[in-house]
Amino acid sequence: MAAFVKAINAKIRSNPALSYFCSTHFWGPASNFGIPVAAVMDAQKSPELISGQMTLALTIYSATFMRYALAVTPKNYLLFLCHFINEGSQLTQGYRYLAWHHWGGKEKAGVHDAVEGVKEKAAAAGDKIKEVASK
Repeated sequence: MAAFVKAINAKIRSNPALSYFCSTHFWGPASNFGIPVAAVMDAQKSPELISGQMTLALTIYSATFMRYALAVTPKNYLLFLCHFINEGSQLTQGYRYLAWHHWGGKEKAGVHDAVEGVKEKAAAAGDKIKEVASK
């Protein structure tokens, strides 16, 4: 059995593309891509849901591992790309967090929602008046 496994491993390692595909240089970043994908998808959600502490932690984490991806031998460009995308996503989320919680976004949204509510009520009242007037 050990000879069989050794032969399979030798076959895999003899092909550079297959060897890369079966290495941690591929699977580490591939499994890590869930983080930037989630961050990009969260950009569509309300900034009220953003955790400032987690965004800061992920920003520092991605900046650190972008550097690490280029410091190892051989350079891991896939890991660098993963953390580069995540860094951009986390910086965007951080800006959205600051705009919502510290730069008046929450207050502006409250005023906007109140104005929209009044507009809807006015439209409903106007429809009611037209209905009564047509009788």
